Amino acid sequence: MPRTLRVFQVDAFTTVRGGGNPAVVALDASVLDAGEMQGLASAKHDGDWVFALPSSASDADLDVRFFSPRKELPFVGHATLALHAVLSRFEARPLRRQRGSTGIVEVKSRADGGFSISQAPPALGRLITEDELREVLALLGLGHDQVDARCPPRIAGGASTRLLLGLCSTAALDRIVPRLPELAALSPRLGAQGYFPFVLGNDSSGGVATEARMFCPAIGIDEDPVSGNAHAMLGVYLHELGLLPVVDNAAGFNGTQGRQVGRPGAISVMVELDAAGKPTAACIAGRAVVASTGELRLA
Repeated sequence: MPRTLRVFQVDAFTTVRGGGNPAVVALDASVLDAGEMQGLASAKHDGDWVFALPSSASDADLDVRFFSPRKELPFVGHATLALHAVLSRFEARPLRRQRGSTGIVEVKSRADGGFSISQAPPALGRLITEDELREVLALLGLGHDQVDARCPPRIAGGASTRLLLGLCSTAALDRIVPRLPELAALSPRLGAQGYFPFVLGNDSSGGVATEARMFCPAIGIDEDPVSGNAHAMLGVYLHELGLLPVVDNAAGFNGTQGRQVGRPGAISVMVELDAAGKPTAACIAGRAVVASTGELRLA
């Protein structure tokens, strides 16, 4: 019997078609096994894929699996946003809970038409050594004088890991010329699957704002337009450094990414805190545009 998937091409963390981070949403994915999911993501790479499945337990509304061209991923923020933009077309809900390999993630609808994705705060790992920093900078085409002294380079994340690298100017961000094969080879030695250089500043209202880029050649992504995962890590990291204002037990900032690859996008980050100032959740929020819809018939 032929099998059919409903497939949607979505641009996440943007309000403009062709902006932000592309993702492919596949509904009715229970007809596929993991090998077939990986095959689709590898053969039809119009962005990371998210496959929606019936919930396996009563504490979630659906199960999800994420795939890049090379491997299954534990969680993908922009693909989660894309999925819920699609689901809301069929049934708008104030809250949905999805289950993936990292646990339960709550996704709330926002008044602006976007969604807020709440997850456990990402872990902060080790600071890298001076020798490691020199190697990373050389592979990005940067010098040590372009590193922001307020932000010691640090690895963050658990199932997915990124090196958070603060730079002192957007000029430094723009001049990066990554040596991708060598960065991919360095990733397992460094313990970071990707590299997230960012610039810290202020927006027009006086709040904290960042601009970033991300390179993940080790997982098949040369440059990611807008990363939800890395921005959540960045929120916890900047809060620990005392670089975010705290209001009503939350610390947040607005981020942009993707300008250098012609897919500019925007993301809001909020770190929820307990009474002692310890992070209890990391929330990323934004909007998405459903660019196309279709059906994919499988043998």
